[in-house]
Formats: sequence, structure tokens, C-alpha cells
Amino acid sequence: MNEARRHLLLVNPSAGGGRSAKLLPEVEKAFREHELEHRTVLTEDLEHARSEAVAAADAGEIPVVMSGDGLLGHIGGALAGGAVPMGILPGGRGNDLARVLGIPLEIPGAVRVVAAGDVRAIDVGEVNDRRFLGIASCGFDSDANRIANDARLVKGNLVYAYAAIRALAQWKPARFTVVTDGTMTEFSGYSVAAANSKAYGGGMLLAPDAELDDGRLDVVCSGDVGKLRCLTNLPKVFKGTHVELDEVTIIRAAEVEIRADRDFTVYADGDHLADLPAKVSVLPRALRVLAPPVAPA
Repeated sequence: MNEARRHLLLVNPSAGGGRSAKLLPEVEKAFREHELEHRTVLTEDLEHARSEAVAAADAGEIPVVMSGDGLLGHIGGALAGGAVPMGILPGGRGNDLARVLGIPLEIPGAVRVVAAGDVRAIDVGEVNDRRFLGIASCGFDSDANRIANDARLVKGNLVYAYAAIRALAQWKPARFTVVTDGTMTEFSGYSVAAANSKAYGGGMLLAPDAELDDGRLDVVCSGDVGKLRCLTNLPKVFKGTHVELDEVTIIRAAEVEIRADRDFTVYADGDHLADLPAKVSVLPRALRVLAPPVAPA
């Protein structure tokens, strides 16, 4: 079966501070052990990665992407609506999509998922017509994402905690207007996030009840509290228990429009995708991915 399937191993050599490039020999060894027919391409930039993935899918090859969540989101968006699935190998700092899909974070296990060939259909998000797979957020998250992306000396998942603390030091509350499926909500606070998936930031369970295949967004609104309370509550996000706090509201919707009283960048999967005002929606089950089967409820 494996010999009949051809794969494009698409590797972002700069992902995870060079982690993907370092892991490439181990990945190719695992592909050989599973007798997976493949060719390897190192990405040069975003457009090169997208075009290679689309061309491979058009030729009947399965694109297997080893990178961080940002490139996975861009390529997944480009492949949405097609019949060929996308394989995922965790090669970035956060690897949140792999976590949520149940793909092992170590290479042998992740390649076993590719070799098994089980396919799952997941939703694709759109923010101002730019596609993403995980969580699109703005406000406090805009500042934290910018700091994390600029950080060079902080390694691994620690960069997200570092960025949050740095952003908190200079944060001033914003006034948000959120329209979910036609119903308007206004509040002052920290952030608004439209979650297609449960996690971002290297394992933060921002929307613990979000599902990748339900055709809905979990819109997480974080209201105003003192900075000390915000700081002490940050660890709760890794467990998903922050949703029990009075200042956190979650609205489930197919579409959300977000505005604020000052300019904010909308980040999704760690990348700058849009600016406010933003409209976020879902393409239900538009992308096929190689992932472990979902356990029966």
C-alpha cells in the first residue's frame, strides 16, 4: 500500500529555529523504514511552499509538511477543497495543530501516522479571506504574538510565556465590539479570539471545547481585570480552566466580526493574517489531513 502512495516531504528549514532542518535525516530514515515513496523539497518562502504543495496534490502526491503551525495554516488553506490529504510532521516551536489532532510530537510516531494513511476532514478558518487552521486572535494577543515572533534568544515553548509577560507590562485595556451570527456584544478588556481549534501558543488550551470539525468557532472574549490577576491566571490557560473565570466569555458561532477602539493586528497560527476590522468564518470540513482516527464518544 505504501509503495502505491507518493509523498512530497516539504520541509521549512527555518521552522523552530532550525529544528526542522536538524530533524530531516531522522525523518527521511523513518520514511525509508516505512517504505514510503517520497521526494524532499526545502521551502524557500511562503509562496514557494504553497505552489509546491498544490502542484504535488494536483499530481496525486500527498504533501507532508514539516514546519510550524504558521506554514501548515497557509498550505492547509491552499489545499482546502481538494481530495488529496495533507500530512503533518511537527517541526515548529508550538506544534499545536499536531497536538490537537493527536499526532505524536516525536518523529517516529508522527511518521507512523503518515504511513497508516488514516484521513480526517477538518474545518478551515477564514479571516478577511485569509485562511488558517488554529486560532485567530487580536488585542493583547497581537502584542504577545509580535514579541514572540521577534524573540531570538528565548528557546522553545518558553517564548510564549516570555512574550505574554512582556506584553502584559505595557498593556492598556481596549474596547471591543464583537458581532456573532448577527448578535452584537461590547466589552472592555484584553482580547478576542476566534478558535477553530483548542490550542495555541505551545499548548495553551484557550478554547478547550472547540472542535476542528464542527463547522463553528469558539469566540473567546477576555474582559478587563487587573494585571496581577491576569498574571496569576495565565497558568490556567494551559489547563483550560480559565474559562471558568467571570471575565472570560465564550460564544459559539459560525461567523464573527471584530472591531476595536484602536488598531490591532489579527494573528492566526502565529502569523499576521489581517488587521481590524476583521470578519472570521469557517469552511466546514474543507481540508483532509492524515491523523489518528477519532475515538468514539
